[in-house]
Amino acid sequence: MAKYIAKRLVYMVMMVIVLSFVMYLIYNLIPNNRAYTDARAEIQTLKQGLTEEEKETRFDEIYLEYQRRYGTDTNNMLVRYLRWIGLYPKYDGSFDGLLQGNFGYSYEARDEVINVIKAPMFNTILINIFGTVFALGIAIPLGIVCAVKRGSKTDQVVQVITIVGYSLPVFLFCILFIWVFCSILGIFPPSGMKTPGSDYTGWKYVADTMYYLALPLITMTFCSLGGMTRYTRASMIEALSMDCIKTARAKGLREKVVIYSHAFRNALIPIVTLVVGWFLSIFSGSLIIESLFGLHGMGKLMIQSLRTADFDVVILMQLFYVAISLLGNLIIDIIYGLVDPRIRVSK
Repeated sequence: MAKYIAKRLVYMVMMVIVLSFVMYLIYNLIPNNRAYTDARAEIQTLKQGLTEEEKETRFDEIYLEYQRRYGTDTNNMLVRYLRWIGLYPKYDGSFDGLLQGNFGYSYEARDEVINVIKAPMFNTILINIFGTVFALGIAIPLGIVCAVKRGSKTDQVVQVITIVGYSLPVFLFCILFIWVFCSILGIFPPSGMKTPGSDYTGWKYVADTMYYLALPLITMTFCSLGGMTRYTRASMIEALSMDCIKTARAKGLREKVVIYSHAFRNALIPIVTLVVGWFLSIFSGSLIIESLFGLHGMGKLMIQSLRTADFDVVILMQLFYVAISLLGNLIIDIIYGLVDPRIRVSK
């Protein structure tokens, strides 16, 4: 297993390198010259009195300085990529890339990219991890009950509700929940993450934040129930029809032991893929829910950065998603071996 994990890690590093180069190449092919923009902005601040020829000469000097600072003083994309990573020296011989902790600069926020991403990532993880845990805590037991009581009234009612929840778009539920819980009942605030003008600390801050996040969490949990419940039900129905389950029942084992110790373990293989994928998706955020409830998260930040051509933010976020996806596939393969002893890594 250790040898397999080591091989997969090497494979992951190679994939990150290849995909990061492709992404860097794509975004650098877009007409967006940061050095030229900064040089043009600086030349506009120079005192009057210079002739046009002197301004052009000074602009060329400033433009070259910015190109050297950003490592774009060459048309060789491989060299520029290696400088961005931090494996190739810049004009002055210094290394200043991702490996040295330089994650780029956000034009829109006028701050380092790492500082721009911190708050949205915290908000996204906070919201999505609670929503995912709540959804799994409800959907998996509900799916098991529906599979065991297949064809009953409970199963039929749940199937109708889940197919509606699975079919309708998320934004409709967001609007419906805002109308019911905010406009009619007045229980929750419609948007935001804290009381306007408040400066709470400690438990007051936690309580205020959770109060504002309650409705987005309820909406996110409800929207996630349909797919997971139906997926769990289908996997359990297939597991309950296996010969080993019939044998376990023939031996006189209690029904709870048959369902949870035998059938559910056999049904876990397809469920694990979906569950781990859900947990990994907490880093990407939910654009619709974040936008409609006024939450500052990763999904909303990604769209805003694309609209404003803030590519340093975009490329770092996408590189992060690539790393998370590759790590998730490794985790899924490892969990497969833990869940089902029949699955072993081939030599």
